[in-house]
Amino acid sequence: MDTFDKPDNTDIENSASEHSGPELTRRGLLMGTGALVVSFSTANAFAQTPAPAPAAPAAAPAKPPALPGSLDTDRYLDSWIRIDAQSKITVFTGKAELGQGIRTPLMQVAAEELYVDPKDIELITADTGRTPDEGFTAGSQSMQNSGTAIRNAAAQVRDLLIAQAATQWNLPADQLKVEKKRVIAPDGRSMGYGEVVVGQFLHVEAQPKSKLKTPDQFSVIGRDVQRVDIPGKVTGGVAYIQDLKMDGMVHARVVRPPSYSATLKNLDDTAIRKMPGVIEVVRDGNFLAVVTEKEYQAVKAMHALQLAAQWDEPAKLLDNANLSAELIGLETEVGTVAEAGTPAFPNGPTYEATFSRPYIMHGSIGPSCGIAVMKADGSLDVWSHTQGVFPDRDAIAQMLALPKPKVRVIHMEGSGCYGHNGADDAAADAALIATKVPGRPVRVQWMREQEHTWEPFGPGMVTKIKASVGADGMIDNWTYDLWSNSHGTRPGDAGSLLAGRHKSNPTPLKLPKININPNGNGDRNAIPLYAIPNQKILWHYVNQMPIRVSALRGLGAQPNVFSIESTMDELAMAAKTDPVEFRLKHMKDKRGYDVIKLAAEKFGWGKGTPARDHGVGFAFARYKNHAAYLAIAVELKVEPDTGRVRVIRCVSAIDSGQAVNPDGIRNQTEGGILQSLSWTLYEAVQFDKTRITSADWSSYPILRFASVPDTVEVHIIDRPGTPFLGTGEAAQGPTSAAIANAIRNATGKRITDLPLSRERVKTAIGA
Repeated sequence: MDTFDKPDNTDIENSASEHSGPELTRRGLLMGTGALVVSFSTANAFAQTPAPAPAAPAAAPAKPPALPGSLDTDRYLDSWIRIDAQSKITVFTGKAELGQGIRTPLMQVAAEELYVDPKDIELITADTGRTPDEGFTAGSQSMQNSGTAIRNAAAQVRDLLIAQAATQWNLPADQLKVEKKRVIAPDGRSMGYGEVVVGQFLHVEAQPKSKLKTPDQFSVIGRDVQRVDIPGKVTGGVAYIQDLKMDGMVHARVVRPPSYSATLKNLDDTAIRKMPGVIEVVRDGNFLAVVTEKEYQAVKAMHALQLAAQWDEPAKLLDNANLSAELIGLETEVGTVAEAGTPAFPNGPTYEATFSRPYIMHGSIGPSCGIAVMKADGSLDVWSHTQGVFPDRDAIAQMLALPKPKVRVIHMEGSGCYGHNGADDAAADAALIATKVPGRPVRVQWMREQEHTWEPFGPGMVTKIKASVGADGMIDNWTYDLWSNSHGTRPGDAGSLLAGRHKSNPTPLKLPKININPNGNGDRNAIPLYAIPNQKILWHYVNQMPIRVSALRGLGAQPNVFSIESTMDELAMAAKTDPVEFRLKHMKDKRGYDVIKLAAEKFGWGKGTPARDHGVGFAFARYKNHAAYLAIAVELKVEPDTGRVRVIRCVSAIDSGQAVNPDGIRNQTEGGILQSLSWTLYEAVQFDKTRITSADWSSYPILRFASVPDTVEVHIIDRPGTPFLGTGEAAQGPTSAAIANAIRNATGKRITDLPLSRERVKTAIGA
């Protein structure tokens, strides 16, 4: 952001527990992650007495107590917080800054418990050589997992500092206090944190319970703090990996096949090797690249290499004109997501519809980039804007047949993300090429058409819904069927990387299996949060992936909420009830009720009738049904002659638990609303039977500044002392549905296929 989003990869995107298990290391063995028990006996062959009975098997080691957040998977305090002799505080997180602003609240929670200013903390983000392994940064779980871990670790470190100083001064610990990196005695004596810390002082296992500050003691949590990632982005500093320059760096460009199924049949690279600045032409199976001294030399050599390469190119893609039917026809198995009661449809008001979402892009403004250097000792360093440095390391190590400890992946923010875009592939490209040019950092920069045609898209989806309203005006029956791929093919395996699949001796993509769990995947948010006595939700799983797909912010939440909340409006009309009131009647979750009520009040819902060709719409969801709550109302105008939809204002309310940095919550929610607006009105990947054809911004339009709403309001319901719920992926589904409902309100027509383009709107109006 979001998104999911856990580790989906979807959640597989979401958490460290959802990619490969921990390696067995000496430290891991001591921590109880593995054990080896050897027992043997030697019987005396000459003894006349019988051998003793075998000893009872040793009892399994006790399972260590669960620790808060990601502390449970990296249990030592110095994995998270270190203090040096000069009282410098360094905090470590396995989560990555993606533009969601996560660095700032992570620093805030540490600063709060250590009684210091956030500026006193240096935060180190995802780096396989330095930080804990927290899997993927996804699913809006950074604060839930890493924030919880860091806050608890900081509180325990603070108490250790106090206890150590109390011992040195021979004073009761409860007589001491901490402030501004110092421990202070009642008589005014003080010691800096660095004076207290000795040796392996913090190399101790965390405890299950921490003495956390109470909300009335907060001085940092809940305060607007300027995001630390912003200054470099607005001043032209080195903010993104695309900006990074290294001594001795060379430039590479990759020549991708023209389509997914194309294979290289012939290449004469003699002329390319003689071009100015060319250091190397890399050919490894279907993997082609050129390395040069200067960047534009690489671009020119890449174009020449494209012309020289000859490919076989079969037609194996779907019929985009009949995408819903194609997806339904690819169904391989059916899983039950949820069921309750026995849905039946008597002779009452019933609504039935089929909804669809096309494949959509991440559409990163900055095409993907990766840098790698093969060092003299045979180790490889990689810089990447991946959302999972440890899974990416594992995949690159497998691809190059290197031991994992020989590969280090260091996160650096990329210009555009939220999901599995081309970041991991660019890193793998750089890693593979670096093995051919050892000793020099290799920078791989994708081109726009490569990003558009080769990134993994958000999957196309189809949903079918049937629901009815009883005589009491309440929903009595609900069935929901969805067709979708898995939304997670993230790294962890070399087959998830383009270089791993295109090189000679390729690693094929492992097709994910259906996985129904509370975090959700294609089925994320497929279960309505409303009180419905009889319901059945099925996932018609599509195993094959003729179009390359993976995690996009929110996974299946956006199309599922779009379908559910569109249906809620139709059922409200059937029940002759106001849409907001209808939702409130079915909402038994008090926090859900509160956000619906607040969004409606702040919008002025029900006060006045929309002007001609204007419409208002409302929608709600709790992300994943266990994360942040969000409700939104929108006002828009529809131009009947053109079908153009102009969103005028959006008013939202969000409850994401304890608000650490309210300004960050507003940032993320505003951004999620605008991103969803773009998905909803404009975005759809285009392709024919052979190739992806939406290779630029004209063939894949996105929201432009002229179409940004006049106002976007975010009202935060803070819940001090409650768990963090995440923020970044809460807005996408409700925003899509609210827009659809507002178009229905303005035109009287329900459009069920995304995007709600001007062509579709105009057609619906004329129907």
